[in-house]
Amino acid sequence: MIRVIIAEDHHMVRAGIRALLEKSGDIHVLAEAANGQDAIDLARELLPDVLIMDIMMPLTNGMQVAEIIHESKLPVNVLLLSMYADEGFVHQAMNYGVKGYVLKSSVSDELIKAVQVVADGQAYFSNPVSEIVAERAMQQHAGDKPAEDPLASLSPREKQIMQLIAEEHTNSEIARILRVSVKTVEKQRASLMEKLNVRNVAGLVRLAVKHHLIDPDL
Repeated sequence: MIRVIIAEDHHMVRAGIRALLEKSGDIHVLAEAANGQDAIDLARELLPDVLIMDIMMPLTNGMQVAEIIHESKLPVNVLLLSMYADEGFVHQAMNYGVKGYVLKSSVSDELIKAVQVVADGQAYFSNPVSEIVAERAMQQHAGDKPAEDPLASLSPREKQIMQLIAEEHTNSEIARILRVSVKTVEKQRASLMEKLNVRNVAGLVRLAVKHHLIDPDL
């Protein structure tokens, strides 16, 4: 039996994914998460075979959850869901050891197949995504350098704090969400702004939107 956690902030979408997976007969949903921080906590506690994760999530987005799981060396295979075959998303996913990337438009029997493949430690990408993966592999083979990511200098925690600031959380709220002291938040906030060479929250928000930390439509 494949053990999974579903992380999706929309209840109806989450319920639909659960119903679809449970019809397969060989997939058991251990738990559900409505935000990225809960997804991290549940993954650490339950160690599922697969964490199915929407990329655009509150508190900590799916890409940062994938990075934290990768950095923590948790034995959890991450399968990302997205509305778009975004080249930036796909490249980040590859860097963070993501095993699967499925487009939401394909969430049907393809998702069941993706979960089964990813649970076995293999990679699964929807067709438009696999084209981006193949192109990246060709560029690497040719020796081309990927475009520089200004967020690459940030730690996973600094990226979390950046997203929470962009979502208009106060330092006290961020400290409570991340279970750290306000002084720690203040220190890491100052550090990330210095690294990114931004002077105010508006500049930080612009970068967060540009580099997919938050959904500009929310």
